[in-house]
Amino acid sequence: YAVLHHPAYREKYELNLKREFPRLPFYEDFWQWAEWGRQLMELHLNYESVKPYPLERRDQEYESLSLAEKDAKDKLSHSSTPKATLKADKLKNAIILDSVTSLHGVQPLAWEYRLGNRSALEWVLDQYNEKTPKDPTIREKFNTYRFADYKEQVIDLLLRVCAVSVRTMEIIR
Repeated sequence: YAVLHHPAYREKYELNLKREFPRLPFYEDFWQWAEWGRQLMELHLNYESVKPYPLERRDQEYESLSLAEKDAKDKLSHSSTPKATLKADKLKNAIILDSVTSLHGVQPLAWEYRLGNRSALEWVLDQYNEKTPKDPTIREKFNTYRFADYKEQVIDLLLRVCAVSVRTMEIIR
């Protein structure tokens, strides 16, 4: 499991891994690799019980908004829920959840742990983002998901995935 996460192995056998079962080399320090693999597997299988990463949650208060922002918010006040954004801001090491809430202090290392072509954090954001189906019947009858209903669970998941991502990259390095 550790070998499959090793950056040099993944780069060298990138094309092979897309087409066939992985072939693993035998390393002299096998037991060290086995221990790293055990740690990674335990971390990845039990991600829901990992201690959440201490990101700083910032909830923007209405009073601190500028006049233009208040006008925009008042226009949206027909729906009492903030507009879901779910975006990663890697330059500011932050995650913007909606027009009110953001998480700050994401370690740059957390963005490096990737599931396919994007980071694990970006994958979670994409999975929980609100999507509008093109088919009008489906949109009308079955499109009941609202991010606001799951906001606290998604925040908890993001804190845990951030912790798993940082720890995974520490083990891999």
